[in-house]
Amino acid sequence: MAIEGAIYAVAYVEVMPTSTADGRALLGRYREATRRADGNLRCEVVQRIGQPHQFAILEAWRDPSTFEAHGTGASATDMRQGIAAIRIAPTDQRVHVGLSVGPIASPPVPTAIFIVTHVDVIPPRKDDGAAALTRLADDGRRGEGNLRFEVVRQTDRPNHFTVVEVWRSAKAAEAHAMAPATRAFRDTLVAMTGALYDERMYQALDEMR
Repeated sequence: MAIEGAIYAVAYVEVMPTSTADGRALLGRYREATRRADGNLRCEVVQRIGQPHQFAILEAWRDPSTFEAHGTGASATDMRQGIAAIRIAPTDQRVHVGLSVGPIASPPVPTAIFIVTHVDVIPPRKDDGAAALTRLADDGRRGEGNLRFEVVRQTDRPNHFTVVEVWRSAKAAEAHAMAPATRAFRDTLVAMTGALYDERMYQALDEMR
């Protein structure tokens, strides 16, 4: 089936701890080049809190053709080659379409916390999982301090999802985690999950110290 509309890509990058500064520099250059690319709607590089040698690249593209063209271009090729020399593990890129997404842009906030979660439900429950995640996103976007709340579905495995949350502060993120609707979602998910709930917390590259 042909994929239409925006593409959301999430790539996980893990470099050697001794090469963290080199990884930051490589990914910073890639981010700036990607933002200038035709069809790019958003490109963010975030660095994991507590594990600063781990990064995630969060991209949104106008359509599959611009995403694919970028992937074979010079900036993506240079980044992959640079990371290959300093990586611990291969870069893991997941390609998605939107399930429950708001506006592409969100206001830049220096204190913002990014939470990226991979959610895997068993295949027979993929529609139930999608419905539960959609409710979570609807509630999350109404949360105090929320800047963005997206749920996207992998193109090659429709029972795998990625949740990207951006909160104004760590306090706002914690309040959402403790909210009744969030706890109810986790209770619902446990009956259909296919893997550990993989939630990771990040800050934007330029804000991490």
